[in-house]
Amino acid sequence: MKSNDYPIRLKAQPLPLFETPIGFGELQNAEALMNDLATVIRRQKSLDPGVKRSNEGGWHSTTDMLDWGGAAARKLADTAIGVAKRMSYFEGATVEDFDWQASMWANVTFPEGFNALHAHPGNLWAAVLYLDMGEDKGVEGCGGNFYLEDPRFPLAAMHNTGFRLLGGDGRPQAYQVELKLQRGNLIVFPAWLRHGVRSYRGCRERVTIAMNIDALARR
Repeated sequence: MKSNDYPIRLKAQPLPLFETPIGFGELQNAEALMNDLATVIRRQKSLDPGVKRSNEGGWHSTTDMLDWGGAAARKLADTAIGVAKRMSYFEGATVEDFDWQASMWANVTFPEGFNALHAHPGNLWAAVLYLDMGEDKGVEGCGGNFYLEDPRFPLAAMHNTGFRLLGGDGRPQAYQVELKLQRGNLIVFPAWLRHGVRSYRGCRERVTIAMNIDALARR
């Protein structure tokens, strides 16, 4: 028989599986908190040379901002942890059965600075708050967009880098997604998700705060 001799038909549809949750929002009624955070970061920057991580062309504080950031830093950590809890589930336990902890640091990005693609292994969640955009109001094209990489992309890149998966909506899925964030935007995402910041071309320093969030078993 020839293959054309089998008059079969197939009824099929795509199943969009393995969703990656991203918490995205904007702080409300937070000008006093953000102003206090900016003040303490600039003071710490004058005292501490900082450390080198994924940052290129900028200042990265030590990761103990909860020790020197005051009540505003603690409030921000509690807020981000609250978002992480709402996106978390544990087999045989509740989110309140764990001791939720955060580490925090500040990033001051100079013009032409960026953050290389990276992840935060050993943590459940990561978070970023945009505190001072740096660019003058109304200026476009300053770059510095935050971006996330599809964790499945390395598999696609093994053979044909032009390959894309079609999503449940029938459209090709991007292997990287850029977010143009604004002052007061808070994003919480799985810590294993690779992310980075495009080259920033503004005229002033840009200030952000980053966090690692984990849930530890209580003893």
